[in-house]
Amino acid sequence: MGEKNLHLALKKWYSRPGDSLEANIDGYNIDIFREDQIIEIQTANFSAIKPKLKFLLNRYSVRLVHPISEKKWIVRIDSKNKTLLSRRKSPRKGRVEDIFFELVYIPLLMKNPNFSLEVLLIDSEEILLNDGLGSWRRNGWSIHDRKLLNVIEQFVFSNPTDFLPFLPTTLPEEFTTKDLARELKLRQRIAQKMTYCLRLLDVIKIVGKRKRATLYSQL
Repeated sequence: MGEKNLHLALKKWYSRPGDSLEANIDGYNIDIFREDQIIEIQTANFSAIKPKLKFLLNRYSVRLVHPISEKKWIVRIDSKNKTLLSRRKSPRKGRVEDIFFELVYIPLLMKNPNFSLEVLLIDSEEILLNDGLGSWRRNGWSIHDRKLLNVIEQFVFSNPTDFLPFLPTTLPEEFTTKDLARELKLRQRIAQKMTYCLRLLDVIKIVGKRKRATLYSQL
């Protein structure tokens, strides 16, 4: 529910004349069916869509489209009279590397020649209601909706080698997740998910230890 408007807006933005929207394919509801390709827009939670993807990939070419908010505005609305209380820009900027937060659930699908992943960097609004039903981290404010403002950039990954540009040339020959996080100016948590995915995709391999840290090198 919280992502309904964002999903619909992305489907409208992505679709072309001749596409079939909300088509039923082999018992599954499909966002977009284009000639012989299935396009699924997933705004969050790749683990939930994994069984559906694995089934469809047996017969179809499937592209999974995922948005990441590079810029996000937080809009707070009174839950009773729906009046606008505030609108501010979030200090956090999303990056294409954030895709690894979700890719950890389906990394091996990237080895399937029928699968591709497209990341959209977007501007968005996150609309919060002060209804007391939200997370304690938001002091009870709940996420009511997300809205698309603009699509900034697109990144397409069709096979494991497409992820090679994530490894900066400044990395040492043998590196840790801490090294990767430092060179990319990322949180180490993302770097850990990156190395997990890239290792399963045979882009990097484990070569040893540096004290307690795992050492990796590029294949």
